[in-house]
Amino acid sequence: MGLEASLTADGFLTTSLQRLINWGRRSSLWPMPFATACCGIELMATASSRYDLARFGAEVMRFSPRQSDLLIVAGRVGIKMLPVLQHIYLQMTEPRWVISMGACASTGGVFDTYATVQGVDQFIPVDVYVPGCPPRPEMLIEGVMAIQRIVDNEGIPPTIGGKRAPLNIALQQPTHEVSPQPARLTVGAS
Repeated sequence: MGLEASLTADGFLTTSLQRLINWGRRSSLWPMPFATACCGIELMATASSRYDLARFGAEVMRFSPRQSDLLIVAGRVGIKMLPVLQHIYLQMTEPRWVISMGACASTGGVFDTYATVQGVDQFIPVDVYVPGCPPRPEMLIEGVMAIQRIVDNEGIPPTIGGKRAPLNIALQQPTHEVSPQPARLTVGAS
């Protein structure tokens, strides 16, 4: 049946309360998408059945900041949108984490203009930087998994002087060749 079936009648299970809480937080990250450009399409693809973000406990995309704990900033952020982004971040539940997805959210990308924010990390603490223009869904999944590893090991994000300290994890682009999906199949006599 489950855990009850694998334990004997007189068996017991021990763990620390902090480890159990970290496991629960890691297994139920609820993302708040803040998608403003083409990275938003890759974010949507990550939640689709092909990549299935639900395998990692992050399938519940919440569009209410009060019900989410993972902010995914996907795409460029304009100066006029920055107060909205900051307001959404402040309304999120604690502990909260932030993924900066794509070159535009991380550095402004090719939009070196006065109207585009040159990196959201200047205004909100970013935990994971997902590179690419736009990044592949696998890279976003790797970013979510990086946050899950941190939550599992350390729990609540660190603070410095009462202010939230960003984790500043930068993912590396994969160096291996990615095969096309789905795999090519041959049907018939061989």
